[in-house]
Amino acid sequence: MSPPPPSQAGGPHTRPITEALAANTTLGLLLQRLQEAEARMGTVREVLPPALRAHVRSGALDETGWNLLVPNGAVAAKLRQCLPAIEEALLVRGWKPTSLRVKVQSERA
Repeated sequence: MSPPPPSQAGGPHTRPITEALAANTTLGLLLQRLQEAEARMGTVREVLPPALRAHVRSGALDETGWNLLVPNGAVAAKLRQCLPAIEEALLVRGWKPTSLRVKVQSERA
């Protein structure tokens, strides 16, 4: 089966994923949380030492807090030392206070 001609690729009813997610209440809330977590992560990166930035990823953001994901215990220990500065930076930027959780998430082979 061959792909549709370029003029029909995507079809007449195709819409961007962000629009589709926003149209559904549950998925819309998920999209908002993902966007907020990424925006918060921008602030976190500014506070982290350069050597640590590449090792910290944003995790789940929910009513109970926000997960920061790291690859191992050593990075987790260093990140925990930075938590007061991270919390202060988030407050200064106007983010609602939330519990920060550091989670070790090993790489999967």
